[in-house]
Amino acid sequence: MTGAVFRLEAQGAILRLRAEGDWSTAHVAAIDAGLRAITVPDAQHSELVVDLQGVTRLDTSGAYVLNRTALALKAQGLRTRYDGMSDGQRILIDKIEAIDTFKAERVKHFPAFITVTERIGAGVVAFGHGALIVLAFFGEVVSALGEAVRNPRKLRLVPLVHHMEKAGFDALPLICLLTFLIGAVIAQQGAEQLKQFGADVYTVNLISIIFLREVGVLLTAIIVAGRSGSAYTAEIGSMKMREEIDAMRTLGLDPMQMLVVPRVLALIIVMPLLTFVADIMGLIGGGVVALTQLDMGPSVYIARVRDAAGFWTFGVGILRVPFMALAIALISCRAGLDVTGSAESVGSQTTRSVVLSIFMVIVLDALFAMFFTAVGL
Repeated sequence: MTGAVFRLEAQGAILRLRAEGDWSTAHVAAIDAGLRAITVPDAQHSELVVDLQGVTRLDTSGAYVLNRTALALKAQGLRTRYDGMSDGQRILIDKIEAIDTFKAERVKHFPAFITVTERIGAGVVAFGHGALIVLAFFGEVVSALGEAVRNPRKLRLVPLVHHMEKAGFDALPLICLLTFLIGAVIAQQGAEQLKQFGADVYTVNLISIIFLREVGVLLTAIIVAGRSGSAYTAEIGSMKMREEIDAMRTLGLDPMQMLVVPRVLALIIVMPLLTFVADIMGLIGGGVVALTQLDMGPSVYIARVRDAAGFWTFGVGILRVPFMALAIALISCRAGLDVTGSAESVGSQTTRSVVLSIFMVIVLDALFAMFFTAVGL
């Protein structure tokens, strides 16, 4: 069996490339440089015919260099075709042609403002879809609560008390510490700025109104969303992953009554209490700063707080808390039920629930703030 050889013959307007011998990997390297050097010898040639009648063996390497040569001459203006191919050679050449002539579709690059707009639109659509899911889930929770009211034996008191302890009592140290420090920081920064205008005495008004109306509520809700909300998602998600929820349904137990309702009620009950404690600790933190920087005695500080903050200063803050608690509980429990059968899904749903809960808390706070301002409170 001879090695791979080729001859280039001119036949009028046809340029014939005769291939002979063994066109396999072991032999094509010797003629590769010669094939690359082929050019159209005369402008009168319009067609290239690759004649494979004399080829005794052809593998992928041989088919590739032949097709590469045909494409190079085609780029110089020649029509190309093959002649004298066996069925097996035709299949191999067709496969190589399909690979060599494939051109990846060029990715369209849109202007930046179009890309940003598209992402914003996709985010809005996804948010709307998620809001509809949570709204439907809210209906299921209300239905389950209605059944518990009609039949109090369906209310799981032991899980309710357990979740009240986990979400409420166990969160007190963290909430007390953070709100005390934030209250002190707000008072210190407020005193420094107001001192420039000789109005540092109004630092008490600043800390009282800001903390009772906004900061205490927001801090408590964000801490609960990050602490208890993530725990709800992880707990329910782990049970979903281990198919414990399916086992409950098999035993005739309602997961809504067993898992969701106690958590929702626990959060609605304990969050107002946590917010009240947060408000008190924030005022105490501000009082420490007033005592040390403003030389204001405790009795004077308490009197100024009483004068600056009326009932509705505290009321407009505490009234929004149950709605925030409901939003956090619904989003967290729904995210836990959306977990699929992998640990990665538990982590992604937990992250999603915390982010969405904090977002909804801020949205609700803004809506309530605008509403209470509009009605004069």
